[in-house]
Amino acid sequence: MTLKLDTLQAALEGALGDTIKGLVRDRGEITITVAAADYQAVALQLRDDPVLKFEQLMDLCGLDYSDYKNEARESARFCVVSHLLSISHNWRVRLKVFAVDDELPAVASLNDVWSSANWFEREAFDLYGILFEGHLDLRRILTDYGFIGHPMRKDFPTTGHVEMRYDPEKKRVIYQPVTIEPREIVPRVVREDNYGGLH
Repeated sequence: MTLKLDTLQAALEGALGDTIKGLVRDRGEITITVAAADYQAVALQLRDDPVLKFEQLMDLCGLDYSDYKNEARESARFCVVSHLLSISHNWRVRLKVFAVDDELPAVASLNDVWSSANWFEREAFDLYGILFEGHLDLRRILTDYGFIGHPMRKDFPTTGHVEMRYDPEKKRVIYQPVTIEPREIVPRVVREDNYGGLH
């Protein structure tokens, strides 16, 4: 496994050079981080370079790094991670890119590079609010069209903003503000002198 990773790392460094901003080997896998400006060009290189030949995008997801490990962040808040597979060479790589702007996170779409990115990018947009520039059909895919906010962001309330229910009088589903009362759950403290039969 080490020889295979050494070969892959050498191929990545040879093909991408200084566009790799970070390379991590962990648990038998390689993760490379690139700048947002280089993201689409790097994806094309990973797909088209005969030495690398990553033909397939297996997964793409968003990440919210706010409050990560309860430490101060050195990088941007939102990240997009793509998992790529080379069937020809039988190896994988993880490609990471951080959105430059935390208020309006955006990165280039990989839909033109791998068509499988379509629904994955829609999911990352829906759940994290990450915009994919150049995506032709960027709309919600898991939440409904009237949903407010992005539920996987760490600052999104766990109860949400609205709830829906069937109204028997109106004979339809309605939306209303959340009726769950926020509460603190404090563990019960036993203060009995003879608790458990001990005196």
